Amino acid sequence: MHTIHILGLGAGDLLQLPLGVYRTLKEADPLYLRTADHPVVTELETEGLRYKSFDAIYEKHDDFAPVYKEIAETLIALAENVSVYYAVPGHPLVAEQTVQFLIEAEKQGRCELSIAGGQSFLDAIFGALRIDPIEGFQLVDGIGLDSDRLNMTEHILIAQVYDQFSASEVKLSLMEKYPEDYPVTIVTAAGATSERLRTVPLHELDRSAEIDNLTTVYVPPATEQTQRLKEWQTFREIIAKLRSPEGCPWDREQTHESLRPYLLEEAHELLQAIEEEDDEAIAEELGDVLLQVFLHAQIGQDSGYFQLEDVLEAISDKMIRRHPHVFSDVEVASSDEVVDNWQAIKRQEKPAGESLLDGQDRYSSSLLTSYNYQKKAAKAGFTWKDADGAWAKFEEELQEFKIEVANGSKDQQLDEFGDLLFTLVNIARFYGLSPEQAMVQANHKFRTRFSHVEQRAQEDGRTFSDYTLDQLDSFWNEAKAGHREDENHETR
Repeated sequence: MHTIHILGLGAGDLLQLPLGVYRTLKEADPLYLRTADHPVVTELETEGLRYKSFDAIYEKHDDFAPVYKEIAETLIALAENVSVYYAVPGHPLVAEQTVQFLIEAEKQGRCELSIAGGQSFLDAIFGALRIDPIEGFQLVDGIGLDSDRLNMTEHILIAQVYDQFSASEVKLSLMEKYPEDYPVTIVTAAGATSERLRTVPLHELDRSAEIDNLTTVYVPPATEQTQRLKEWQTFREIIAKLRSPEGCPWDREQTHESLRPYLLEEAHELLQAIEEEDDEAIAEELGDVLLQVFLHAQIGQDSGYFQLEDVLEAISDKMIRRHPHVFSDVEVASSDEVVDNWQAIKRQEKPAGESLLDGQDRYSSSLLTSYNYQKKAAKAGFTWKDADGAWAKFEEELQEFKIEVANGSKDQQLDEFGDLLFTLVNIARFYGLSPEQAMVQANHKFRTRFSHVEQRAQEDGRTFSDYTLDQLDSFWNEAKAGHREDENHETR
């Protein structure tokens, strides 16, 4: 096994090349280049530089990963017989995947490496753009750019933008967060005598003719908060500002307890948007629910008990732990097995309480609490064998309620009416129906039909008191018939 000597050609022309690297290149034999398309190579060719390039390998593959892998494996095989020299653009340890493959092979004992520096393109980029990296910067790969990883408050340098197609992919990724007219700078051949800088609106990035393998795209920090509205940290800053001494008096006064009705209200409005299949409304209502989450997290942080990171850690850990078929080696054959695993893991995490009903109460909904109670009891065997038993119980409770309405006190009537509702929830459970959702739909239906009655009265220029109940009921039936026609039309 012989040594693979790795050299950096730098980011610019021959004048930028360190003297030691220059002398080594001149004497290297055999010398291999990842690509011959580099200003230094062009100049050294006039001095008689002899080399072999791997450019032909690029034509064999549809993407870069197998190209870089094959180059690395070829070098390892060559080094079995003789020491070889391998030169790459820029610095060997900056955005050079072939070198990373070789380093991994070295860790496995498959090769020996010697790495000599070359000027990184970063030095030239910082000089060309006149930016100080201590302000914070990100160097990212344009191939498979993930906008979620970008910090909009930092200088962003995007490498591997080598043609119009890759520039188009980068543009689309950036437009997931940045405005389409956001200024970006195309930097080509930074540090060389042919250095070019051109600033264009983001939507024109892939229309520039000045894009080649020496191109880097620069995205400046978004200094205005309104430019960063698609970033999570911006929303967190907004909530913190609202809760600060310089913020909103109402937001500062809120507590976990005072916000409870708002969370419930926003959740119901989201459910309504989902029921109406209104995507724009769903997005808006999800934002309102998210506002409640961030407010509670900020209250926790202001009180010194927890912060948003603790919320994220808890739910992320739970999702990983309860999905071993995704994040571990557990195998499942169906969604039913997923649910069974989930419940088994949940039981391990939360030891059983003194009662089966512990933890089933839902502050926001007595209907849901009732449903949870009966579902838990049923799993333990405390239930009728079929819905007939529930229906018989309903008839019994209905008669008892009628008796109390005729002869009983308000407390007794309330008690029996509660029993009647409880049996209705049980009937819903037997048929796999959500009593909470049923009530949401019933309320929505009533509002829609009553609005029609109001509209019909307004059209005649009269008030409700001018109509008999039968007349108003006819308007109601009109709305009911119209609803059925809509349903039949959707079915067809």
